[in-house]
Amino acid sequence: MNVNGPHIDAAISQIGARLKRIRTQRNVTLTALSESTGISKSTLSRLEAGERRPSLELLLPIALAHQVPLDQLVAAPQVADPRIQSAPRSVSGRTVLPLTRQPGGLQAFKMTIPANQTEPNPQVHDGYEWLYVLSGKLRLVLADHDIIMGTGEAAEFDTRNPHWFGSDGKGPVEVLSLFGPQGERIHVRAKPSAK
Repeated sequence: MNVNGPHIDAAISQIGARLKRIRTQRNVTLTALSESTGISKSTLSRLEAGERRPSLELLLPIALAHQVPLDQLVAAPQVADPRIQSAPRSVSGRTVLPLTRQPGGLQAFKMTIPANQTEPNPQVHDGYEWLYVLSGKLRLVLADHDIIMGTGEAAEFDTRNPHWFGSDGKGPVEVLSLFGPQGERIHVRAKPSAK
């Protein structure tokens, strides 16, 4: 992931004006700031004018002299909201909420399957799937297996095997589904419970 970009450049370009504003609000001259920081008056002036790129070696003494936190001088860009803003969609009568943003690779979904989806229609496709039952009873048909899974149970399988999952017919079921490309399997690492 590239962290450099327009947001970083914009934050850096505003440091000079911020330095000057803080200094003038405190009625401190460039000469006085130079004496307290050990940074030459010309360097301070070029920093404030945006003619010199600020470095940590220059900003730390300035922050100490003004008795302000370093981030007040820098005002780094805000970290993006980590919440996934996606809307549920209806797929074959099921409510599907995507939980991952990026296309390709491992995908996560929360699905709500209505009680009337009980008729198996096995499918085959490339990939690997992991299911976790959040609530209700899930009916999983996988090759020759016909399994009813309850809350807290999980299954994983190669989707090149004929498979279908739906409700057991007694109520809706909520499922967490992780789907990945062929050959990508889920690895659960958990400590055994102490008995």
